[in-house]
Amino acid sequence: MRQLTKNWLLITAGWISLILGVIGAFLPILPTTPLVILAAFLFSKGSTRLHGWLLAQPYLGALIVDWERNGVIRRRAKWMATAAIIPLFSYTVLFVPVHGVIKGIVVLTGIGVLAFIWTRPSASAKPAGAEVG
Repeated sequence: MRQLTKNWLLITAGWISLILGVIGAFLPILPTTPLVILAAFLFSKGSTRLHGWLLAQPYLGALIVDWERNGVIRRRAKWMATAAIIPLFSYTVLFVPVHGVIKGIVVLTGIGVLAFIWTRPSASAKPAGAEVG
């Protein structure tokens, strides 16, 4: 019973993440790639069938496979994330009346997220067609 509840929670969280990620493809407020990668992770822990289904999707599957196999975030996804993060975080820092400590946390979080994204490889180091395994 405990495992069934855990799987149900993982699958539910996976669906929420996937839906938000798909919405993020149309709204620059939500980051598509990290949300889809999170959905894949959650599905992989809660349902191998849903994980396989997600990997088989024509557009989203390639992003996930790039991440799972090689830790790759494609250059276009990096630019889109940067284009969303900088204006949103800047708005908070410049126009939201919160304590300076909060603004500092926002700035450091933005720098940390962008540093993580931009230090990931943009393409696989393996030659095309080279499979291991």
